Amino acid sequence: MAVLSGVGSAFSDDISIDLGTANTLVHVAGRGVIINEPSVVAISNRNGIREVMAVGMTAKKMVGRTPEAIETIRPLRDGVIADFIATEEMLRQFIKRTKTMLGFRRPRILICVPAGATPVERRAVYETAMSAGARRTFMIEEPVAASLGAGLPIDDPSAFMVVDIGGGTTDIAVLSLGGVVQARSLRCAGNSMDEAIIRYVRRYHHLRIGEINAERIKIEAGTAMVQPAGEATEIHIRGRDLRQGRPKSIVLGPEDIASALADPIERMAEFIQRSLEDLAPEVASDICERGVYLTGGGAMLDRLDEELERQVGIKFFVPDNPTHCVIKGTASVLETLPARDHLLIKP
Repeated sequence: MAVLSGVGSAFSDDISIDLGTANTLVHVAGRGVIINEPSVVAISNRNGIREVMAVGMTAKKMVGRTPEAIETIRPLRDGVIADFIATEEMLRQFIKRTKTMLGFRRPRILICVPAGATPVERRAVYETAMSAGARRTFMIEEPVAASLGAGLPIDDPSAFMVVDIGGGTTDIAVLSLGGVVQARSLRCAGNSMDEAIIRYVRRYHHLRIGEINAERIKIEAGTAMVQPAGEATEIHIRGRDLRQGRPKSIVLGPEDIASALADPIERMAEFIQRSLEDLAPEVASDICERGVYLTGGGAMLDRLDEELERQVGIKFFVPDNPTHCVIKGTASVLETLPARDHLLIKP
């Protein structure tokens, strides 16, 4: 019986989902992360009938290249659902890919939401997951899941702060004694960085680039601070000259990208500073002593921890593989649900 019990738990019908503005990750119990794809949906609109053509990576490849009858959309905006039908279909297709592992069983799903999501937004996530095929749906705030995924001791009496920088939101959670002391959300994160790069290139180089190109610049050459010495990463980009209307190529250096990203990073620093000021003195003292932990895709921006430390005045740390902290933490909660029930939030 012990062997059968072990097999059942290893391949249980539990799914954890990090439903992000930029990317969606799906973790299946006993199998790990099986889906990590862009949160993009391609929709065909013919004769007033909308039909989903593709989701994830396939849909993202279509961005900026579709004919008039096809549109590519990001169904989530600022971490919450903006298009319910497209989100439901995207979730349904991602869950369908797990059916080979789950057979015909409807899964239990634990899904992440931003710390600042309203009750209406939470309910939308809950109902979308249920409509997409869940047997039961639970929810948890993203930075709380991130703290568990980063391996932080959330049951300790000393408080600590996690800042999860996703695509649409920067979420903060302060935890102590296994509970949430503070949770809040800023709608400025990775996508805001992309938009800042687009504005900078347009303003100073009179070049129009798309979001895909801006994201590539951020990933390949993005930096929050210019290196005082050492190799400088430059990136060649091509776009349309706004004055002459013809193709044009330019080279961006670290100082260009650091200047472009200065505004969103300053907004994040102010957000963290205000959060610290609103805490009880004892809690704020713990955080100043232990530092702040950065997770999410935005945490991978070169020297972001150093720039935030310069602006806020306390130490910042980036754990290994910060992009997987939320999904790892979500999966760990689902595995130990009775013990972590108090961390869940209601729809």
